[in-house]
Amino acid sequence: MGQLDSDIVFQSYGRCCNNDAFFVEFYDRFMSKSDEIRQLFRDTDMSAQRHLLRNGIMQLVLHARGMPSTKLQSLGQSHSRTGYDIQPRWYSLWFDALLETLAQFDPQFSPSIERSWQAALTPGINIIRDAY
Repeated sequence: MGQLDSDIVFQSYGRCCNNDAFFVEFYDRFMSKSDEIRQLFRDTDMSAQRHLLRNGIMQLVLHARGMPSTKLQSLGQSHSRTGYDIQPRWYSLWFDALLETLAQFDPQFSPSIERSWQAALTPGINIIRDAY
């Protein structure tokens, strides 16, 4: 992944963050992918969860831009089997929901921008998932 990918992702995310509906739609999509996932959020304060999502994606973007992996490692620990028990197989569903929501909300979204998102976020997602 080059600096260009992380720059493209940073700009794309900025365009999406301008619309709070982005985070609402993301969770609607993500929870529609699995009954197990929907159950995870049944008693969750979704307003607070959307704030955590906004920050979590930014941490992934910042890692792609060269920040140390410390915060992602911490997220990995909190999401591991000893924490929230987020199953490793759910990360691909999470990323699919993110890409689908980006396509809806980023007016400049394209196959090239999607590839940049994949290149930029995959290493950080792997850090979180591999902590399981």
